[in-house]
Amino acid sequence: MLKIRLQRVGRINSPAYRIVVSEHARAAKKGLLEKLGTYNPKTKERAINAERVKYWLSVGAQPSDTMHNMLVSLGIITGKKINILPKYKEPAKEEAPADSTPSTSSGQASSPQAEAAAPAAEAPAAEAPAEAAPEAAPADSKGSPQVEQA
Repeated sequence: MLKIRLQRVGRINSPAYRIVVSEHARAAKKGLLEKLGTYNPKTKERAINAERVKYWLSVGAQPSDTMHNMLVSLGIITGKKINILPKYKEPAKEEAPADSTPSTSSGQASSPQAEAAAPAAEAPAAEAPAEAAPEAAPADSKGSPQVEQA
């Protein structure tokens, strides 16, 4: 597949680009089919042969994303610009394992949902010792529990 793309030329810290048509699998500096123009990013000067660009597009050459945006801004082709930068991804936050009673180390619930769940979970536990207390027999003077006989 043919690509219309930028080929960097120029010295270190002084970039300049040629706009070329080349095979997409080859390196940008190898396999040059035709030079279509130049681009200087420091002065924003662009010299493009629009007629030849339209010819190569009609033959089936695909512009790179940067070249597509440049051709759209010059009005050589119509369409929307392509977002070249990747979408921002928020760093993944590690979740704490889900416990039966969600609470922080200080003993306070961290969210309103957790606050509602915490008293509900603690209420049956608070009642359970009160129910178990009357069933337990009082200890005798030696410290061993007495067994009721029925």
